[in-house]
Parts: sequence; C-alpha cells; structure tokens
Amino acid sequence: MADFNILDRIPHRSPFLWVDAILSETDRSIETEKYIQADLPVFAGHYPGYPLLPGVLLCEAAFQSGALLISKSESLLDDGTSQIPVVTRILKAKFKRQVHPGDTIRVQVKTVEKIGPAWFMKGKVLVRDKVALNIEFACTLM
Repeated sequence: MADFNILDRIPHRSPFLWVDAILSETDRSIETEKYIQADLPVFAGHYPGYPLLPGVLLCEAAFQSGALLISKSESLLDDGTSQIPVVTRILKAKFKRQVHPGDTIRVQVKTVEKIGPAWFMKGKVLVRDKVALNIEFACTLM
C-alpha cells in the first residue's frame, strides 16, 4: 500500500503504481522503495516457470520516483491543478541484475539539470543492495 504522500503527488494508482514509500528526499534527489509481490499478474506471462520482473517496469519505478522528486518543487497551475511530469526521453538504460517475486527494490533518482519545463535525471534501481538498472531520462511538465 502506497504512502498517502505519494498518492497526493503523482497520478499513478494500482495496478500501475511502482513506488510504495519515500525513504529520503532532498531538493535534488529522492530514494524510494517498492516490494515486488509474488502474485503480480505480469509473472504469469513473463518467463513462466522463471518469474522475472520486466525491465520496463524497473524503468517505470525510476520514472515515477523522478515524478515524485519533480512534484516536490513544482508549483500548481493558476487554476489550482497540478502539472504532470511525463517522460519525454530515455537517454540510457543499462540492466545489470534480475528482479524476482518477493524482492524489494530501492530506487535512487537525482536531478542532473533543469532547462525550462524539462528535467534531466539519472536513476538507479537496486535489488539486494546491488544495481539492477542504471538509467538516464528526461521529463517535461504537461
């Protein structure tokens, strides 16, 4: 179950919410975590008999963590609604380790640069304290 603070800051909801908790946060970085439940439907079809979390979902965990970081410093629009950070570019993604049912991932994202409405970020997903994914990406406020 996601922390209320997360649900207030990004529009993602179950079954596509890939952040359970914010572990730490500064103006330029965030660390989050997600427990990977064994009963996720994706495991029935992604390598049956050898359940493996798809790499794209590791990327999504980094993107959502980045959106949480952006939401900390971005103000509301004039009509009181929030701007939504949307991924506009994936610069690099390197997969290093597999993530399986029952694992807990920790996601670390930091802001590299902000240019206008675009945020350039670097992320890392860890599993069992080892890197599962390194990624660079950009988000733009919509």
